[in-house]
Amino acid sequence: MSALPDTIKTAVVGYGYSAQTFHIPFLMAQLAYDLVAISSSQTAAIEKAMPGMAVFKSAEVMIEQAGADLLIITAPNDVHYSLIKHALLNDMHVVVEKPFVTRSKDGEELIKLAEERGKILTVYHNRRWDGDFLTIKKLIKNNTLGKIRYFESHFDRFRMDVRDRWRETAANGGGLLYDLGSHLLDQALQLFGPPEAISATCKTMRPGGTTTDLAHITLHYADMLAVLHMSVFSAGPNRRFQVQGELGTYEKYGLDPQEDRLKAGMKPVPKEWADEEPKHYGTLYRTDSTETLPTERGGYQQFFSLMKDAILHKGLAPVAAKDALMTIKLIELAAKSSETGKTLRL
Repeated sequence: MSALPDTIKTAVVGYGYSAQTFHIPFLMAQLAYDLVAISSSQTAAIEKAMPGMAVFKSAEVMIEQAGADLLIITAPNDVHYSLIKHALLNDMHVVVEKPFVTRSKDGEELIKLAEERGKILTVYHNRRWDGDFLTIKKLIKNNTLGKIRYFESHFDRFRMDVRDRWRETAANGGGLLYDLGSHLLDQALQLFGPPEAISATCKTMRPGGTTTDLAHITLHYADMLAVLHMSVFSAGPNRRFQVQGELGTYEKYGLDPQEDRLKAGMKPVPKEWADEEPKHYGTLYRTDSTETLPTERGGYQQFFSLMKDAILHKGLAPVAAKDALMTIKLIELAAKSSETGKTLRL
């Protein structure tokens, strides 16, 4: 099935937090997408929100019968592989929520299959379009900080209760390492490329916990270190980034505002919808000065615009599947490093 010249018939697997917050609002906001079907057990909720929407209880049946050009997968991590494969074999382009897959060998197989079928396979690493991350990219590109020697990135929360949901309980692909670790690793790879080696400590520390709830990863480069930290035990103000260079340091607290705004029902329509408030700007420190640095404009809508161009105009995917595969390989190595207590070379 090939995409129509002016619209992309789209089907979504799942109607949970991810679908409602990170995908459907953008599909509704961009005219190039035509949302034609959703697979979920929440039939009543979907009918109330989108009267007349085709709802399938089975994702596999929807893939076969909905007549869609594009499938967006927001299902649990452990079924990503099977759903991607089924969609590709039914001649659909695919967007899958991060993490790509739970095993790198499955990702390699899917990338090969997508190439053979001539379909776009991409992973929703939306944090590439966070304003603070784009600010760091600009600082590095402009050499504002000089040679980077130390990079620190956090994704911390305060969540002492273990929730009864797959992200926190699934044996295959659950826990912070696959959830938040995917974001942190992807951003580090975008800035600095693959490291020479990796070391990690991954712990399950909450009473009743079964998956990683604290992880500390160090990426070793020839002339710098990148430290990635994720925790559910951080109750105070959360440092998001610290980037230390030979000419200065950039430090940023708090998360990009887009998720909270989407969760509150804000429509991602005007370009400035994702702009950060000045009170949350980061700080640039130099030897003899301190400067509040405006955050670059982010916008997750850019992912969907790039995906539209890739499908309709044969452009590049917004996130290369091979990039997402490297993230999975690093997650596997981080887990192995933690188990063995060793620093592992790539």
